[in-house]
Amino acid sequence: MNRFFRIFALTTVLVSGLAACSVEGPHSIVENPENNLPQMSEGVVSGELLVCFSKHVSDVLEKEGLTKSRTDAPMTRSGLMRVDEILDLVDGYEIERVFPVDSRREDKAREAGLHLWYVVRFSDEHSVESVAEKLSKLGEVSRIEYNRELKRASDWKTIPLTNELVREMTSTRAVSQDPLYNLQWYLNNDGSLQNTLDRPEAVKFVDGADINAEQAWKKSTGHPSVIVAILDEGVDVNHPDLKASMWVNEGEEFGSTTDADGNGYAGDRHGYNFVKATGMITVNGRYDTGHGTHVAGTIAARNNNGIGLKSIAGGDGTEDSGVRIMSCQIFAGEYVATVLDEVRAIKYAADNGAVILQCSWGYVSGAANPYEWTPQYEDDEQWSTYNPLEKQALDYFTKTAGSPDGVIDGGIAVYAAGNESAGAAGYPGAYKDYVSVAAMAADFTIATYSNYGPGTTITAPGGDQDYYYEFGTGTNMGAVGCILSTLPEHRSDAEIDGLDGDFNGYGYMEGTSMATPQVSGVIALGLSYALEQRKHFKAQDFIALLHASAKPIPETVFEGEKLWYKYVIDMGTNHANLTPLKQYKGKMGAGMVDAAALLAAIDGTEAPAMTFPNVTLAEGADRTIDPAMYFVNGNTLGYTVTVENAAVAEAKVVSGKVVITAKAAGQTAAVVKGGSTEQKFVITVRKTYSGNGWL
Repeated sequence: MNRFFRIFALTTVLVSGLAACSVEGPHSIVENPENNLPQMSEGVVSGELLVCFSKHVSDVLEKEGLTKSRTDAPMTRSGLMRVDEILDLVDGYEIERVFPVDSRREDKAREAGLHLWYVVRFSDEHSVESVAEKLSKLGEVSRIEYNRELKRASDWKTIPLTNELVREMTSTRAVSQDPLYNLQWYLNNDGSLQNTLDRPEAVKFVDGADINAEQAWKKSTGHPSVIVAILDEGVDVNHPDLKASMWVNEGEEFGSTTDADGNGYAGDRHGYNFVKATGMITVNGRYDTGHGTHVAGTIAARNNNGIGLKSIAGGDGTEDSGVRIMSCQIFAGEYVATVLDEVRAIKYAADNGAVILQCSWGYVSGAANPYEWTPQYEDDEQWSTYNPLEKQALDYFTKTAGSPDGVIDGGIAVYAAGNESAGAAGYPGAYKDYVSVAAMAADFTIATYSNYGPGTTITAPGGDQDYYYEFGTGTNMGAVGCILSTLPEHRSDAEIDGLDGDFNGYGYMEGTSMATPQVSGVIALGLSYALEQRKHFKAQDFIALLHASAKPIPETVFEGEKLWYKYVIDMGTNHANLTPLKQYKGKMGAGMVDAAALLAAIDGTEAPAMTFPNVTLAEGADRTIDPAMYFVNGNTLGYTVTVENAAVAEAKVVSGKVVITAKAAGQTAAVVKGGSTEQKFVITVRKTYSGNGWL
């Protein structure tokens, strides 16, 4: 969650809690047959309810034609007499599935019960509370949830990279191939940026207070099969440091109105804009801050390309390296994002190959100061009770993303812990199955704004402007202690004489928003290395490995007090604060994320090998699989493939890839051989079939 850089900006969004965005008030649920509806609160979308129908009426709903894709027109009738009678009374005009049909994954959606959730729309002359009360009394309805707005901050929160900043900060360190790398202390902190401070007597950069990226890069720089879904503002898909790292849906044209691949979304070339219901990813709306682009750059800005900066998993400079970014846009300019947008984005990520869900947002911690924030959920039970649809969507991601044949079975959701200085992380990240990230400064101390304590699982560099801001002096205004990453090009302009490079499109942010992609990037790097070693992990086992490999926070960090300056709008000046550090001891999760240690732990872990997948396809269809993904040192091997029953299917090796062609319905055994090693698999051919796999 991106934090405002000056407290005067913060006052404009006190209702939002987390600086990237948050939700105001718990999601209200109705569970049949209980009719005592909770009291209404702000942020509920009028004229709209999220309804989960009972399993026994699903056939009726589908008979009415409600199983539709995103691009089909919604229906006006449910086919359920008692439901339609109520909708007639409230001028109901539209009903559609929450999750559009993706023919490749519909079986998975049904297993998870997601096909039972519908959006019901009616005249806003009728309150959602009254309509919910009427529907809740029906046996056809299992539960009802109000659709709420996701709140976010306005656009006061970036420090664009300027000529002045670049000149000041590059004067103390040698310029690398990626010229701004020298300012990225979170990747390689040798303490030298200390010299940029106007008061060097205060040691605020400590050698080793980084994610240990350089050591990790000796083993892996990221693999393009690992996809990170960024639920945030849109990612600038044309940014020169990002465009080669964008996930590409080969079956779609950017912004097209035709759903060419049948996944329920049209024009989703690099992801989807769920707010505007279009494949056009946007970054230049009135209230857009560059938040999504900044997060993306930390994870996967292109390394060794001679421009800009480095990232955690941005490859080695070659085309076929580096992880890929999928932009799942849930915030867009002045448009209001809702829970409906969020859950659709989560399912989309799982269905289209993402294995990491990067979420730099969340709800206000239940431990937040009630005078400054509106506290929300206090424990797992409360959050999951009040957010059944959100929980169900996240369960779908964590259980069905990835592949039982690939590097990871299940997906990993990574959330920001929150920016309320509260003694507990905010939800959803605080839930036991997810990763929740606290933020630290460049000297291992916890960032002055960061949440900590219960629900926090790990800590990462997030910047701390108030700590590095030098009262009354200096030009960098604390930027040196924040996180430098990519921004949409229109948000900064810095071209420096004497330095090789164009520095448009870069800037600083801080917050647990900025710490979260550090962890997502390290996970992506770890999965890349595991894939290169052909090792297979369950998602929860990999999370456990991430936490076990974390770097312990030095004991000295919890001694004494931390001096920082807070801008007080009423006083019009900076106010000195002293925060006792002992209160954070043992409350920063497993420790600081360590990329090199994670990769070393992967080396030392006995894990099952990735296996060549069984294949199911329709008569006449082809499927191409890269066998190198499933054999150790696979890129160095030659391959052959044999099929037992050629009447069912044929297979051949073309340019190093196994091409399988379905002939007739049936099943046959097959063998692929790489070098001296062989793997058996099964080919199943059906009259009709549409399937999807991670690799």
